[in-house]
Amino acid sequence: MQIYLPIAELSVNLFLLLGMGGAVGFLSGMFGVGGGFLMTPLLIFSGIPPAVAVGTEASQIVASSVSGAAAHWRRGSIDFKLGFVLLIGGMAGSILGVGMFRALRDIGQIDLIISLAYVSFLGIIGTLMFVESLRAIARTRRGLPPIARRPGQHIWVHGLPFKMRFKRSKLYVSAIPVVVIGAIVGLLAAIMGVGGGFIMVPAMIYLLRVPTSVVIGTSLFQVLMVTALVTVLHATANHTVDAMLALILMTGGVIGAQFGAQAGQRLRAEQLRALLALIVIGVCVRLALDLTLKPDELFTLNLGGLRP
Repeated sequence: MQIYLPIAELSVNLFLLLGMGGAVGFLSGMFGVGGGFLMTPLLIFSGIPPAVAVGTEASQIVASSVSGAAAHWRRGSIDFKLGFVLLIGGMAGSILGVGMFRALRDIGQIDLIISLAYVSFLGIIGTLMFVESLRAIARTRRGLPPIARRPGQHIWVHGLPFKMRFKRSKLYVSAIPVVVIGAIVGLLAAIMGVGGGFIMVPAMIYLLRVPTSVVIGTSLFQVLMVTALVTVLHATANHTVDAMLALILMTGGVIGAQFGAQAGQRLRAEQLRALLALIVIGVCVRLALDLTLKPDELFTLNLGGLRP
């Protein structure tokens, strides 16, 4: 059953899109990740223009983050002061990112930049996750306890100026790294169509030493606000948000997440991380092959970002 996507300007099989949404939702439920870094490449593989894939996935992340952020708000596990400081950087990064997105699209280079960004980030993150999970599996097999990190341990970040006190997180830390982390996530959300939680959560834990009890909720709050801004900017400035595509993907994602959550309970944490790392590396390799292999059509007409 074919359905026409007005912004993407092509017809796609409805069940293919539902299946993609369900598959990424399944992985999201199993691994506890947003799935944006997997959905955007899958949309590109299926023929959706990369610019539309990025803008549309940002809108889907907004919808999927609402329920999670609301649940953490009810539990009191959001540090709103920390979230708003992150949001200052996130807004600056997202505005800069959307501007860069439009400039690259006007010169016809946005598709290449999106693919290169995904190959770089997925390659680095997938490799680090895989190595760390193999070490954890090896320690488990030898009967050794997991490596514990001391929550009170200070590093170079804590010596920076402009310190602020975040009572909910029990932190007294410089606002500089907080704003920078938020800006990086905003930039990635605008250019790559991802929530950025796969960067923000480790940065909050290992750089800022935020207690794990408030990390996820605060990250979801910042991701929700930044991706909402990115969606509005992409829709108004770049016209790359396809509401029909986002609705179909969300429908499949909600269904798939329920089954993924049940499947994730049957595997150990280090096994889940290793499996997710292999999936991330696989997507990275596929994107890299698409960039390096000889295309079917050697010459294409570039309209310089102009729409017919």
